[in-house]
Order: sequence, then C-alpha cells, then structure tokens
Amino acid sequence: MLVKTYGSAVYGVEALTISVEVNVTGGQKFYMVGLPDNAIKESEHRIESTLKSIGHYMPRTKVIVNLAPADIKKSGSALDLPIAMAIMGASEQIPNAEKLSEFVIMGELSLDGNVQPIKGALPIAITARKEKFKGLILPMQNSREAGMVNNLNVYGVSHINEVIAFFKDEASLQPVSVNTKDEFYQSQYRFEFDFNDVKGQENIKRALEIAAAGGHNAILIGPPGAGKTMLAKRLPSILPPLTLQEALETTKIHSVAGKLPANTTLISQRPFRSPHHTISDVALVGGGGVPQPGEISLAHNGVLFLDELPEFKRTVLEVMRQPMEERRVTISRAKVAIDFPSSFMLIASMNPCPCGYYNHPEKECSCAPGMVQKYLNKISGPLLDRIDLHVEVTPVSFTALAMQKPGESSEDIRQRVIKAREIQAERYKPENGIYCNAQMSSKLLKDICRIDSGGQALLKTAMDRLNLSARAYDRILKVSRTIADLSGSNEIEAMHLAEAIQYRSLDREGWAG
Repeated sequence: MLVKTYGSAVYGVEALTISVEVNVTGGQKFYMVGLPDNAIKESEHRIESTLKSIGHYMPRTKVIVNLAPADIKKSGSALDLPIAMAIMGASEQIPNAEKLSEFVIMGELSLDGNVQPIKGALPIAITARKEKFKGLILPMQNSREAGMVNNLNVYGVSHINEVIAFFKDEASLQPVSVNTKDEFYQSQYRFEFDFNDVKGQENIKRALEIAAAGGHNAILIGPPGAGKTMLAKRLPSILPPLTLQEALETTKIHSVAGKLPANTTLISQRPFRSPHHTISDVALVGGGGVPQPGEISLAHNGVLFLDELPEFKRTVLEVMRQPMEERRVTISRAKVAIDFPSSFMLIASMNPCPCGYYNHPEKECSCAPGMVQKYLNKISGPLLDRIDLHVEVTPVSFTALAMQKPGESSEDIRQRVIKAREIQAERYKPENGIYCNAQMSSKLLKDICRIDSGGQALLKTAMDRLNLSARAYDRILKVSRTIADLSGSNEIEAMHLAEAIQYRSLDREGWAG
C-alpha cells in the first residue's frame, strides 16, 4: 500500500516541503531513497524501537521510503515522525491513512516514542501556511514558536501515541493559541542592564547614543577596567525597539540555528552577540556542510560585540568586510548557494597597547618602542574604514564611582534615539534598503550632508592640524548628520562637525607614537 505524508527541510532561513512516500509491498528489506544523510538513514532503527515500545510493529516485508524532491540532500532527524506515521499508514495500522497528506508532521523520535524538539519550526510553519496545509504537528517544545503564525492550526505533541490517536479519531489535539502582539510588546522593555548603573563616562554614553541613533559602528579604546565591556552590554537597551517584521526575521535565523530557548515565541529584543576571540571564520560568518548561520547573522538587527579586537585572527576579521557593506552573506557550496541576512551594528573594544596602559593618566606604559603601532596594525585599514566612531575610554575617578545619584536611564536615552531614527526613516523613505545615516551611499552623502563655508573651513583645519586621513572625511559627515538629527537640526552646524571630528582618534597620524 502506498501512503504519502509531508515533512519539511530548512535551507538557509526558508523551509522546503518534503513529500514522504512509503510503499509496503511483498518482498524483503528496508530501502530509503531521496538523498537522505546518515541521521535520516538511522531513523529505521529509532522507528522500529518506537513502534515495538507502543505495541505496534515494523513491517517485515519490502518497505520503500522516498523523500521528494529526490535531488536535494536531506539532513537531520526531524523526519522521524512523518516517516513513522507513513509506515504505519502503509502497513494499515492506521485507518483512513489518506488524512496524513493533509498535515505537515515533524519531530525526532526517542526509542520509547517521545517526540524531541527540532530546529526551524518558524520557517516550517510559514511554509505550511503558504502551501495551505490543514495543520502542522510538531514537538510540544516548538509549538509556541510555530503557533505565532496565524491562519494555521499548530498542534504540539510530546509522544507518538498522541499523533496515532489523533489520526485514528480516538482523541483530539488542541491547536496552540499564542497572542503574538501582546507577548511581543510586553517583553520589549525588560532589560538586564541599564545605563543608570554607569558612574561617570558621560562622553562614552554620548558616543554610544550617537552610534545607536545613526546605526554607526564604533570602537572603544581604553585601559583594562575602564568599563568598555560594561558600556557595550548596555547598548541594546537604548536601541529602537524591534518592529514585528524585524522580530520575525531575527527569530527565523535563531530558529534555524537552534538557538531559541524552549517555549519561546518571538525574539522581542535586539540580539547582542559577543563571540570569543578564538572563533573561526566559518563560525563567524556561517557555513558548514549544511550551511548554518554564523554570529554575524545571529546578530541581525542587533549588536555584534568583538571584545579585545586585536586578539581575533586577521582572517576572521577580514571575512566580515563584505557582509558589513552588503548586510547579507552568501554561503556557496557545489550544489547550493544560501543567503543569510547580516545587518548588524559592530561594536568593538581594545586596549591601546599590549600592556594596556598607553596614554593612561596615572600608570606608565611598559611596551617597547614600536609595540603600540604593531599592536594597532593587527586591525586592517579597510576594517577600520567601516568603523565610524573611535572612542577613547578613560578610567573612572573615585569621585564619580562614589556618587550616590544614579545616572541617566536607558529609557530616557532611548527616547532621543527613537526620535532621531524617525527623522531618518522619513528622510530615506524614497530610498530602498536605507534606514539610517550609517547606510548612506556616497551619492546620498553629497545631497544630505551639505555643509556651509564655515563648516568646510573647520573640517579643512581639523584634517590639516590633526593629520586626519582622507577616509575620515565621509565618516565625519555621516556622524555629524546623526548629531544634527539628535539635536533636531535640519542643517549640519559647526558644533555638530566639531563633535564628530573628536570621534576619529585612530585616524590621527602619529596617534600611537
């Protein structure tokens, strides 16, 4: 008897429906075709043990399992449940087996019949709705994640017996109900870290506010213990809230990577990813035999924080250059090319020298001559060219640390950032794919960042006296446009340019001696 049901496979951040066809006929042996990997081939033994443990049987005749489309490689163990159900239908252990073809069924089986969680439940649910299936049956742990897709019945199960009883009409399954908007908006403002905990460092807070308002990349340079990491961790609390569309994009990526916590619906806060400096280039940008998203994609719509930037391998840092410009990364393999989105803010931190005390107001640097410049040269010019703000972080004085009065809260700063982003959203409405000042092209820069003769004179003087490099010119204009937006000014004034100029520390020739 031939029975068909449906599963799904995830490629990139999209899902592809897989037709699971099982034919039980006279003969011997179990055959699985359709380019299954080893994990899927091993499902035969998991399914046999499961069926025995629940009082059913594995057919001892010829069983052919076909996974279509047959020219696409399938991987993982999430097709255990649909294969098991199709085998039971084809061996007439389930009546009315034609009902199986009305549902997408997903889940990994334990030997005792328990259904284990899978990756990529959200894109699977979106595809199931698009293709007008009657419902989606998947593990209970993934049900809330898939349940936020409306106009689709999502059923969570914890044991194969629940699925069998459902198709035998012996029991009913209740569709999961998730109020996506309520859950999304309630958890948008719960932050672990807040800027009101930070003592002093007003100039650094201001720099991070500018970075958040314009979507600019920033690097914090300072001695150990100055608060670089502490400040960076608080950046997500002042970024504008995720829109529902951004939250869906971000959740899909984390779902595909298997990084969503159990029983989670939507990622409601901007991600903050902080990989260790021993990370490989594949782990950072994504890849593998079956391409998976890397850290730059997991930071999509959020912040990628690289602590101790010069300690990262040079090859790792260089592979970020193209994704930072294009805001997506393409992973190419012999038979497939997969795109992962990677629109993130890069925040980096570093010591000014190997010992950490170059330019320290109290402690003396112990590095040999030339060591400071050699240390800074670990970061390539093209990468620095993509970082708009270079911020020097100085140690906090005892007086500032002993202050009892709390600093300005993240919520107050966030409101100013949101207003500046609203100005930019209106400005770039005619431009496709540009949402903030950091994404401005050179052509737009000439139209939007016009400065008067006084501003030109100030910028020329600064570049001459501070020996700023030519590449600093565009960055200064972009940052000054953001500063003007924060102050509600239509024009870039001299004071906006003056503030932007001070954020180019590493462009000063001779900065490192």
